[in-house]
Amino acid sequence: MKFRAAVATVTVVPLALGLAACGGNEKPAAAPVPLPSFTVEPQKAVSTPPPAVTRLNRVTFVPAMNTALTKQKSWRTFATLKAGTQTVMTIRGVQTFNPAAMSMEMSGAAFKGKTAKMIVTKGTGYASIPGATPAGKYVKFKSGQIDQLDQLLDSGDPTKAFKSFDKSLVSIKFVGEDTIVGEKMEQYEVNLNAAKAYAGKGKKMPKGVPAVLPYTIWMDKSHLIRRMEFEVSGTSMVMTMSDYNKPVSITPPPASKIVS
Repeated sequence: MKFRAAVATVTVVPLALGLAACGGNEKPAAAPVPLPSFTVEPQKAVSTPPPAVTRLNRVTFVPAMNTALTKQKSWRTFATLKAGTQTVMTIRGVQTFNPAAMSMEMSGAAFKGKTAKMIVTKGTGYASIPGATPAGKYVKFKSGQIDQLDQLLDSGDPTKAFKSFDKSLVSIKFVGEDTIVGEKMEQYEVNLNAAKAYAGKGKKMPKGVPAVLPYTIWMDKSHLIRRMEFEVSGTSMVMTMSDYNKPVSITPPPASKIVS
């Protein structure tokens, strides 16, 4: 037994040293007792398996998404809306969560190459639309007052779409990991019930819209949405969200720039 051999070695070593120290007329010391040999087997490293990665599913997806977003004070959005291959609108905006406010600029074929601007703060909207308002001037409105302006706001406000996910979610599928702007992301395919999605925004589903709306969504490790794409009946949109929690300032236009 290796353990017993080790004990024997510890016992024999001091005994041999004591005999060598004896002098005088004693008889020559007997030949040293050979020490038993033993080996120590190296301990094998125990490999620890990596922790299991939990992917979001139909039950956990919306709560995780909303929890991550409500922790953010602000973010920037950039979106491109296309009809076929033609870019209809490009949207650049900044939003704050609490208080809820938004400022965005829209340009492209929808505005004949010019730029429209919209600001929403303290529950009131301000819109500067080429051809509808004098240059540099804004019209003041409330949500629900002018349907066309509400539609523009919806197109540039990802939170409007997210609010409808809870009751309209049909299915969700984890596609895989991807790298966006140098960061690892989780990619999901999400399908929504179109009628329920529109009802969640208080609107009726327009004619020609398919029953199911497909989205592709990329999330970072904290479940913040960083990229979202969809394509329906030849119309497609790509939206990115960035600069979370960076300080921004959203203020209404001065009274001198507001027209009736």
